[in-house]
Amino acid sequence: MKIPKRKLFLLIIFAYVAFSLYAAYNVFFSSKVISRVHRVVKKESGGVRDGGAAAPFVEDEEWNPWEDEQVEYNSALHKKREAFKQHLDRIDKNKPRRYKVQIWGKAAIGLYLWEHILEGPLNPTDKVAQWREGELQSGKIDFSFYTGPAVVQGHVPLDMNSLVLVLNGREQQKISYSTRWLEHVHALVQSHTVAHVGVVMLGNEHCNNDWISPYLKRNGGFVDLLFLVYDSPWVNDKDVFQWPLGVATYRQFPMIRANAQLITSSRPYLCNFLGTVYKNSSRETLMQVLKQASLEKECITNAREKWLPQETADSLRRYQTALAQSELTLCPVGVNAECYRIYEACAYGSVPVVEDVQTPGTCTTGPSSPLRLLKAAGAPFIFLSDWKELPAILEKERGMSQEQRVDRRRRLLEWYTSFRQQMKERFTEVIEETFFKNG
Repeated sequence: MKIPKRKLFLLIIFAYVAFSLYAAYNVFFSSKVISRVHRVVKKESGGVRDGGAAAPFVEDEEWNPWEDEQVEYNSALHKKREAFKQHLDRIDKNKPRRYKVQIWGKAAIGLYLWEHILEGPLNPTDKVAQWREGELQSGKIDFSFYTGPAVVQGHVPLDMNSLVLVLNGREQQKISYSTRWLEHVHALVQSHTVAHVGVVMLGNEHCNNDWISPYLKRNGGFVDLLFLVYDSPWVNDKDVFQWPLGVATYRQFPMIRANAQLITSSRPYLCNFLGTVYKNSSRETLMQVLKQASLEKECITNAREKWLPQETADSLRRYQTALAQSELTLCPVGVNAECYRIYEACAYGSVPVVEDVQTPGTCTTGPSSPLRLLKAAGAPFIFLSDWKELPAILEKERGMSQEQRVDRRRRLLEWYTSFRQQMKERFTEVIEETFFKNG
């Protein structure tokens, strides 16, 4: 029987629509993919066939045609992430580790440490401000510094566990004050707020420093290391290190920056001495020599009979002018051979003429004393053992040319800059080694 074309066409259209609807149903509503079935066969636990054999359990799962590619992509991505993480770990491991140390300046030599040795900034710049602070980096250490009358126990921000305390142990009143600070720090150590403690101390001029001995860790105390001024026999370069006296910051002696004028200027005077002349001291001998040799016109002198702890603005200006206008600065011994004048002369390029004699006390009496630290650093000073040698020294000075004097002045200023840099590096390295060698 022949089917009319119209019916055939309608039948085809109907079949096409039906197939399309069926396909759409399977795509959007069916939970199975009909294009391909991925069969996974597992053994059914506890299931058996009629004959007693284990019957397989058959489960149909959907098949993802991109599954293998996705697994490979995820694996490659994971490897890249792991490689990048290892790269960051290597960078972090090779990156220099930094430490934090806080310095509390409760003695004037703290300013010499901070401004002259470490060359750190202080804010505010006003020298008589109640509270001053600063930060700097040296080696692997980030230092912060606090000083001033308002820096009192219990009111200093402490966000690190390593501390350096700057103290004055020269006389009993200063020792009592320093002891209170040490006891405060001891309490911080006991509460585990502070783990490492160092002390920079202006020692006694006779080197009688027994009062601080019980605080040293080697004697059962908590102080890991001690930087001590003067030629103390305690110095062993293990936990006790010698520290320079420096300039008289308590008299507001400033930080002097070397410049061309300081080096090349023509200085009208051969020498200077402005200071206290104690009875029955070598300073009386010095003044007699200057007078007998008629050197008053060639040397600036201003002797006083009584020591004054503070300078006036005018006296400080006169003293600095004398240093800047003299080729030599005469440095007689006081209670100790090491005096502020030595370092102040270096700052101005005026060569210290140092009385190289041992003073009374328990300071080291070995062949390198006095001024052991400065001699070890190769200080380009003129050393004498008796002020009667001074006229011959000044006679030689008169015969020097301006070129020779300028060259010597330059070498002195370069040495003093290098000395301060050496002390900065030593201070930093000792703290790194003592505080952080195990961490």
